[in-house]
Amino acid sequence: MLGLPNLPKKLPSRNWMIFWTLTTTITGAIIYDRREKKRTIARWAHSVEHLAKAPLPGNDCLAQPRKLTIYLSSPPGDGLRVAQDHYTEYVKPILAASGLDWDFVQGRREGDVRAVVAERVRKVRHDWEGDTFDPDREPTKDEMVEIYRRGRGIPEYTGVRGDVVIGRHTWKEYIRGVHEGWLGPLTPPPEPEPLPKADSDTPAEDKPADEEAKPKRPPQPKPYNTVNDYPSESLPILTPSEFHPAAPIPEPHILGFLNTPTRMVRFFNRRALADDIGRQVAAVCLATYREFEHAPNPESELGEMQWEQEKELAWEEKDWQKSVWKDEKPKEGVVSEVTERIRKYPIVMDPRIANRMRRFELLPEDEARAREIVVPEEEVEGWTKGNLRQLYRWGKSKVVSQKKAPLDDTDDVE
Repeated sequence: MLGLPNLPKKLPSRNWMIFWTLTTTITGAIIYDRREKKRTIARWAHSVEHLAKAPLPGNDCLAQPRKLTIYLSSPPGDGLRVAQDHYTEYVKPILAASGLDWDFVQGRREGDVRAVVAERVRKVRHDWEGDTFDPDREPTKDEMVEIYRRGRGIPEYTGVRGDVVIGRHTWKEYIRGVHEGWLGPLTPPPEPEPLPKADSDTPAEDKPADEEAKPKRPPQPKPYNTVNDYPSESLPILTPSEFHPAAPIPEPHILGFLNTPTRMVRFFNRRALADDIGRQVAAVCLATYREFEHAPNPESELGEMQWEQEKELAWEEKDWQKSVWKDEKPKEGVVSEVTERIRKYPIVMDPRIANRMRRFELLPEDEARAREIVVPEEEVEGWTKGNLRQLYRWGKSKVVSQKKAPLDDTDDVE
């Protein structure tokens, strides 16, 4: 009829029905979850975007803004790029909308974050004692900026800063670094005498040029104390009563073929993870925090007390590889790059440090205000729907003619 082909008068076969049902169901689930994830992140970003319009303290153009510190490291069994992508997808959009400043601390090996956190705390203690920079050592970039600001009389930011720690593995190193910095000594422990090197049969001239030209990674600083030294060490007199708050951000990461069902469930429900992370990042931006709790451990039969820091993100350890819990056998003639195994052992808290730590938490009224925000559909729609919407508006503007003003028939007065 009218040159149109005859449409089939029966349903497709059973195999085609199964194929199209599975394809449309999986595609619809992916599209729905992705759109709702974008909507959730956009809602939390809108809840803190008013901070970007707030003026600096005292309307002083030289005043330092609030600056956060982002700690992330390679998850067990994987590379640093996975943690960076997780931060870029869930955390960065909300921080960018708030207008806050932040810097990165990235660890490629186990213990890198611990070393940086401890060194920053020791630097604060050195400043209390009036220690100046070593003239024989070339100052770092941060030290040069600090010297310039002091010379210009630029005051430092005195408000609440904050640390964002991504993942349970990074949280363990962060806690260990805080204890090492505040309880440990300011001078490094004495180095043991190096063992005599055995004469190599291969002369230096026969070594390949690529091996000689390859730059070596700087060694990881060794810890200044151990967890067994906490009770015998004293806290500095000028230690503040409250440390800068911290926010542990979840980073679910599981590997292995047998864990494919778990990975699929998490893949189709990323909107829930985005909502959880968005709530915590919004609390960081709004600078609302509380003390860590000290409550009885429900898993202990003796009713032992447990700090909240010890059980933060503890569920992530179930997804770690078995190699994390195994002891590494030292190889002859090879120096291990990891100076301390932190992820393998449970978190040990000192009461003096635990009482001073604070945790970011969103207030109920702030969360209720964020839930009332309505995100426009244009912010979360995909490329296809967005272009179709623009095409429709363009066609409508061309078809619907605007009313023209009537012409004036009166003759011009000469």
